[in-house]
Amino acid sequence: MIPRYSRPDMVAIWSPEQKFRIWFEIEAHACDAQAALGVIPKDNAAAVWTAKDAEFDVARIDEIEAVTKHDVIAFLTHLSEIVGSDAARFVHQGMTSSDVLDTCFNIQLTRAADILLADVDALLAALRRRAFEHKETVRIGRSHGIHAEPTTMGLTFARFYAEMDRNKQRLLAARDEIATGAISGAVGTFANIDPSVEEHVCAKLGLKPEPISTQVIPRDRHAAFFAALGVVASSIENIATEIRHMQRTEVLEAEEFFSKGQKGSSAMPHKRNPVLSENLTGLARLVRMAVVPAMENVALWHERDISHSSVERNIGPDATVTLDFALARLTQVVDKLVVYPQHMLDNMHKFRGLVMSQRVLLALTQAGVSREDAYALVQRNAMKVWEDGKDFKTELLGDPDVTAALSPAQIEEKFDLGYHTKHVDTIFTRVFGES
Repeated sequence: MIPRYSRPDMVAIWSPEQKFRIWFEIEAHACDAQAALGVIPKDNAAAVWTAKDAEFDVARIDEIEAVTKHDVIAFLTHLSEIVGSDAARFVHQGMTSSDVLDTCFNIQLTRAADILLADVDALLAALRRRAFEHKETVRIGRSHGIHAEPTTMGLTFARFYAEMDRNKQRLLAARDEIATGAISGAVGTFANIDPSVEEHVCAKLGLKPEPISTQVIPRDRHAAFFAALGVVASSIENIATEIRHMQRTEVLEAEEFFSKGQKGSSAMPHKRNPVLSENLTGLARLVRMAVVPAMENVALWHERDISHSSVERNIGPDATVTLDFALARLTQVVDKLVVYPQHMLDNMHKFRGLVMSQRVLLALTQAGVSREDAYALVQRNAMKVWEDGKDFKTELLGDPDVTAALSPAQIEEKFDLGYHTKHVDTIFTRVFGES
């Protein structure tokens, strides 16, 4: 990803220097295990660790790869230049390139997942704070983009919190599933390397041994991992879309924080645009772009091909770096979101009580009017509000068919906003637990 949408900690996971460092640790731990089995001399295994503090020369490895056309061989050649050919002759004993590449890739993905989980925790904290801040801030709920019934801004934040909490569980599951390693040799049979070597390397690097690999770790694990990232990205877009709607001029129930000196348009000085939320919508598309290729990587030829390799070299860094940036940006947006409670009330009353139509409908049916007749009575008065700008309560009070079933006091009571917020505490307890 370009620096504009990148954060350093996640970028570092995918740097060549970090990759070669992980490759080295895999090889060195494997040497230790081989030495413990008596397959290689212990002195040779110890000598490999002399490169522990070495700076692997990326340019030199690239130079070697230009000749060998093989990245792992290029690295092993460079390693032998550091530790000496005698120590290096037992490195990679019984292993195949995928043992290094796949185990490294999964280590990088688990480390990326750890950063993403911390990002989600920060977002959850911001959503929770804003939810309790606006627990009783009444706003109109919408279905199909049209006014429906009253809700609260706190419930809006709470539902996004619950959604992100589910995403946290998905990320935890994805991290657990991807945290496997394979040191099983050619076609995964352990013919030239003992399974205990795999167990040792995985234990040292925080992984579980892959129960059965071919020459590669099964790619259904990776498909599930990137699918989880795609769901998180979709949730980011869900929140961003709500904010974009709220910031529309004719709505203006909330808006992104507009800092001093910020400019909204090169042509129109009055503009304050939801640029961060729009940016998040675009970034979500980029993360989801990785999902289908990851799914298509599952089907490989026989025990191994490399059709997945070029895909993963791109989607691994791109999807995780982008999602890390997007989660951090969304946290900032939520944390600084400017909320306008009075605008919310003004919008709700824009159609003069129309949003209370269901309460009147239900009251009429409870008073003995058939549902069909009650619906017709309410709708004919509601249409006067839509079409003629009338006041809904006034029209109901003036409709003899309505007042024949409901007293003025009963009609008046149906316009109490508190009716719609009486279970907010119950919902909050369900989402956040007992406070």
